[in-house]
Amino acid sequence: MSEIIAAPSVRRMAREQGVDLEERARALGRTTMAREDIAGDGRADGASAAVPSPASNTAYWEVDHAAYGPVSTEPTGRIARVAAANLGAANALIPQVTHHDRADVTAIEALRRSLRDEASARGIKLTALGFHVAALARCLRAFPRFNASLTADGESLVLKDYVHIGIAVDTPHGLMVPVIRDADRKGLWQIASEITDLAARAQSRKLGPDAMGGASMTITSLGGIGGIGFTPIVNPPEVAILGITRTETVTVWDGDTPRPVPMVPLDLSYDHRVINGADAARFTVHLTALLSDPRKMLI
Repeated sequence: MSEIIAAPSVRRMAREQGVDLEERARALGRTTMAREDIAGDGRADGASAAVPSPASNTAYWEVDHAAYGPVSTEPTGRIARVAAANLGAANALIPQVTHHDRADVTAIEALRRSLRDEASARGIKLTALGFHVAALARCLRAFPRFNASLTADGESLVLKDYVHIGIAVDTPHGLMVPVIRDADRKGLWQIASEITDLAARAQSRKLGPDAMGGASMTITSLGGIGGIGFTPIVNPPEVAILGITRTETVTVWDGDTPRPVPMVPLDLSYDHRVINGADAARFTVHLTALLSDPRKMLI
């Protein structure tokens, strides 16, 4: 057999476990060896004698990448590390499903244009996100099961009599989620003003503890970047999260007449232990109705 290719960490592992690397490679019929090959029982199918526990899964990342070519190392920030740990746990522990829909935003865009001068006079940037926050807040009142959290033992559901909306903000130092408190009791101008303020404070790392945590549900928007949909991860202890991507022009048929309509894709991920598919469908139907006729939110 030709020379065995193995990272220094793999060779060290073989020495520590008393494994003859060449003999194991011959038994497996390989010339390239990895850590899982050393941890196995030497069978030719390469199967491990036991399934590794979750705690040992870090071994898959313990690779000497420099053995394969030039690399550099960049430390991760504290916020990014915390977010990574939370997202990893959420994805592993929550049975998540994503429901996809889209909403007609013709009326929202027309209303934003009509309010452009007033927004300028107020010094407020009136983005579509403000309408999404207002619509979601009203949906959470209409569907209280979405405005809830499971207890740690999973045996009870905590129903909340407040509506706080988290806004995921992409910053150079990691993902942050400031919260708009009592969004269901605030008007469009106040919501728009708070979105701008919280996003700016997140970018400059000036968010205090009072601006974080306790959200009923989170909105994560990629509309300013692109994409046609994604599957956002639920942010526990919340039971759902709403993803938004870039508005697209969709052809809608009125009988035999085609009509171009601006539609925004919506991606609702939810904890299937609390919410079922029918719940999610009804929720998004109500949400799209509010977005298609924003006057209902302003009354």
